[in-house]
Amino acid sequence: MSPARRARASGRRRDAAPAAREILGWEDDPLSGALPIRLPAPSMPPAKLRLAIVAKAPPLALHEPGTPGFRYWTAIESITRGISLWAPRMGERGWAATERLRIHLDRGRDLNAYYDRESLSFFHEEVAGTMIYSGESPDVVTHELGHAILDAIRPELWDVMSTEAAAFHESFGDLSAILAALEIPSVRSAVLEATGGKLFRSSRLSRLAESLGWAIRQSRPELVAEDCLRNAVNAFFYRPPGELPPSGPDATLSREPHSFSRVFTAGAFEALALAVAGAAKKPAERHLVEAARDLSTLLVEAVVRARIVPGYFAEIATRMLDADRDQLGARNAEALRTAFLRRGILSLDSTAAPPKPKAAGVRSRSSSGEAEGAGRAPRGRPAPGPRTQSPVALPLVAFEGASLGLGRRRLLLRIPVAPDAETPRGAAYRGGSVALVDPHDDARAFLEVLLRRGRIDLGAERGRLPASGVRPARRTHTLSRERGRLVVTRRFFDCGFDAP
Repeated sequence: MSPARRARASGRRRDAAPAAREILGWEDDPLSGALPIRLPAPSMPPAKLRLAIVAKAPPLALHEPGTPGFRYWTAIESITRGISLWAPRMGERGWAATERLRIHLDRGRDLNAYYDRESLSFFHEEVAGTMIYSGESPDVVTHELGHAILDAIRPELWDVMSTEAAAFHESFGDLSAILAALEIPSVRSAVLEATGGKLFRSSRLSRLAESLGWAIRQSRPELVAEDCLRNAVNAFFYRPPGELPPSGPDATLSREPHSFSRVFTAGAFEALALAVAGAAKKPAERHLVEAARDLSTLLVEAVVRARIVPGYFAEIATRMLDADRDQLGARNAEALRTAFLRRGILSLDSTAAPPKPKAAGVRSRSSSGEAEGAGRAPRGRPAPGPRTQSPVALPLVAFEGASLGLGRRRLLLRIPVAPDAETPRGAAYRGGSVALVDPHDDARAFLEVLLRRGRIDLGAERGRLPASGVRPARRTHTLSRERGRLVVTRRFFDCGFDAP
């Protein structure tokens, strides 16, 4: 039986009569093994996070799986559930670049989904006789929403040319999907039963976007996990992105942001698992709820506090420990420290003692006169952060284009701020801490990967570089002219599948 037919049959078995304030929707990805369940009707988001759905709403009812009405309401329920998770932790912050975030539930044919600051966009594609709708998967929907949430909290991450910053954006999306799923009681009970309370095991919770992963696997099996798009339970250990290849199969770690994101996702997920295991010998749903909500709080507070340095994973991990100490009485300290040390996200040296507070400003070495510094919110208690912090300008630095095939042209890039002696660091393979990375080197390496993968829309400069083979719809960055200067900026975050 096809996935769609199985879903329709499951829906008929579970629900007989419609309820006025309920919908029928997925509790997890359609191919996760979950059944459609009755869920509360989506609630209106707060005014600061308003939505504009680019589709006519079908009647509020228990629509049969496989129908447009079912896909509409399960997607909107996923989005509003994700907003309900993050909104209380964001203070007064609204969307980064729009008053209303547009939602395109089906924008055409593609194996993709993306966030572009103005909207969330989802697609459909027929694969091996099965129609896959990316907007039907709660995992995909809440992942893309995670990009929008992180952009609202820390918009400076949008244009910064840095592998770890881009990878953290993807990790935040995956963690958004996991944490939003845990808002559903049936998911919590099923995961606790399946894992025996030991969450760091492959499960419906850790496996992300099974349907999109299945679809990609039909043509490019080497690019995704064997049973999902990505799995939060993995054995990857941190390595500086500069030591990794630009891309690679799913079984290896590369500096492609989706691939590299798996290191931080696994560290955060293991911290969640350790916190739950430490709460009781036989963890109950309430322990999982508390640990999950702690993790979401710590992620937001860390993002507010962290400097945007090349080694962003270690910086975020350290600020999570700081926030846990300041706001939660260090009740997650052992779980966080253990998980981040095991993954190499933090070195032993970096967890030995907390760094002293410093001023946030920094000046780039660029001689262009255009690089002004910042990159970190004030230290101290983080609670007011999301309500009061204004975006800070990252250094805008000129790079010579000759070595990139652009002749004498200069490219302007937003780069991370410079690390210093007190910047937290990841673990080196042979012991100790990794070397600090110069932000110019970090930005250049990220730019080169984008060029190799055909991810930059060259605009008028097209033809000066070899043809990429990547269609325009998948070019995440653009090369545009501003007052006669070439500037590299981001267009969107997408699923990362390099289909021609």
